Amino acid sequence: MMPDSVMLDEVVVRAFRPYAEVIPSQRLEGKQLEALGSTGSVADAIRYFSGVQLKDYGGVGGVKTVDMRSMGSNHMGVFYDGLELGNAQNGQIDLGRFSLDNIEAIDLYNGQKSDILQPARDFGTSGSIYIRSRLPRFEPGKRYNVIVSARTGSFGLFNPSVRYERRLSSRVNLSASTEWTSANGKYHFSYRKRFSDGTMAWDTVACRRNGDLQALRLEAALQGTESAGRWSAQAYYYDSERGIPGAIINNVWRNSQRQWDRNVFVQSSWQHRYNERLSTLMSAKYARDYLHYINPDTTLLYVNNRFYQDEAYASVASKYTLLQGWDASLAVDYKWNHLNSTLPDFARPTRHTLLTAIATARTWRGFKGEASLLYTHVADRFANRSGSTVVARHVHRLDKFTPAVIVSYRPIVTQDFTLRAFYKRAFRMPTFNDLYYTDIGNSNLRPESATQYNVGAQYKWFAGMSAHTPFTAVRVSIDGYHNRVTDKIIAVPTGSSQYRWMMMNLGKVHITGVDATAGTTLSFNGGLALELSLCYSYQRAMDLSDPDDTRDGGTYRGQISYVPRHSGTVLGNASWRWLEINYSFVYVGERYHTSSNIPANYEQPWYTHDLAITASHPMWGATWRLSVAVNNLLGQNYDVIHNYPMPGRNFKVTLRCEFSH
Repeated sequence: MMPDSVMLDEVVVRAFRPYAEVIPSQRLEGKQLEALGSTGSVADAIRYFSGVQLKDYGGVGGVKTVDMRSMGSNHMGVFYDGLELGNAQNGQIDLGRFSLDNIEAIDLYNGQKSDILQPARDFGTSGSIYIRSRLPRFEPGKRYNVIVSARTGSFGLFNPSVRYERRLSSRVNLSASTEWTSANGKYHFSYRKRFSDGTMAWDTVACRRNGDLQALRLEAALQGTESAGRWSAQAYYYDSERGIPGAIINNVWRNSQRQWDRNVFVQSSWQHRYNERLSTLMSAKYARDYLHYINPDTTLLYVNNRFYQDEAYASVASKYTLLQGWDASLAVDYKWNHLNSTLPDFARPTRHTLLTAIATARTWRGFKGEASLLYTHVADRFANRSGSTVVARHVHRLDKFTPAVIVSYRPIVTQDFTLRAFYKRAFRMPTFNDLYYTDIGNSNLRPESATQYNVGAQYKWFAGMSAHTPFTAVRVSIDGYHNRVTDKIIAVPTGSSQYRWMMMNLGKVHITGVDATAGTTLSFNGGLALELSLCYSYQRAMDLSDPDDTRDGGTYRGQISYVPRHSGTVLGNASWRWLEINYSFVYVGERYHTSSNIPANYEQPWYTHDLAITASHPMWGATWRLSVAVNNLLGQNYDVIHNYPMPGRNFKVTLRCEFSH
């Protein structure tokens, strides 16, 4: 007689996903992102991608911007939950204002994201960072989650946050989060100055001041699903006051500059699949940014300026399946920007941007390819003013076509080994500051143009069920690239005075480099698991702006400012039961702070070791996590930006409680 039931041993299935993207992104998520959350912000996490340079002006409140493959930060697109974060005024997105406590994943794409159902703007970037906020997930029978955390540490840091997630129905979820950051920003640093003959001028220890920060972040979102699609709506508010410590120049240790920021946006998206062939994505956004900057130092130039920036954006994209494995798409975007200021004689510019993208993607056996063509029409309206009187009104128009071709090939269907390549043309519009800033802007500037070439390969291996090895996964990738940037916008002095500058199209840069990544996951008996990721970048970024500037100390063929030839990172995670140890290492090789590669402009290599230990334990119906992190473990003195000293060894302690009901 056969038994009613048979008990089977546990079966573990491991396999690689079918590759959906032509060129996959570099990604931080899961344990890696959770570990970095105890040590920094989104900006601090992004520096662990290969090919990325983070410009950090130091301290808790220091502005942090990102540059990919030496293209310049204005060529980067930063997208938050699918929609771009804009700043028509200066093109800079301060990534320090986004907390990892509210982030689920960060993806970095070179060229563009290889998905043809996307807004037209996504086709226009030279590189892009996609930040995805955390989506609510509920255990069976639970209707809400609450996450409370508090962080304290060096610099007088106090950083509490609360996140609330609620299941409103079987198809609609609500999430809301708030965070407060308060810090005095003070830290000690070593300052050394040498004469040209190498003798020491002074060697002292000073305290970095005026780096305080008070910041409030509020976010709320609704996410919903339907039978053939999904939708979302969210609101974001950020309000901060910070001191700007300034550069350490001529033995001046204190600075009195201050800045107030207020950033607000609301956005929504709706994606629907009508049938097996047709899908549509609709998006909309409105943002308002306020910036108040004051420099009360009358010995230089008293400045007290306010800027008010508005942006409205709408996009419609559709994808149609022509044949099995062959899709085509059309996307149309419209964006409106306006900037006002208390600056005298300010032009008060308005920009209308219309983008239209057509794209096609073809999959056949091991081959996958994508081609796109983006048309951009820009119309700027501005006025010459004398006080409150309009002297003349102007309209400047631009029309531009930029193509891209991306291909990948998997020669062996049963192996996750992929060859890939892309070619892309892109450009970035001059910012409002470049064009219209009083006495400095040049309204005749042309856009910066960029051409990108990339070839690479990627291999992934997953252990099978019968594999007698602790290695459960291995990932390796390598890419070689060549970028050319022309009509680069730079500031040059006008006349004999060094106090009057003008923006000009004089720059030309050629960049050749290699990005390599490797990672592995190991599992051992007893529940011990290890993850290790390594990234390496080589870059030769030559300034070719002035072929006649070849004299001693000239800039022709010099490595452009702040770009190292060699850089790399290491991320390691060890977990066992309730305990985790996370280690990270960043190395940045020698650099120069101008394109004149002479000893006076030399910047030494720097590296940091960061270590965090986290313990988790269920107690009183909740999950508790305690994390102790030490950043710059060896206390190295270094500058990311010349004369902006970074903190030495510093600590953070985080207590987090998560419960559901």
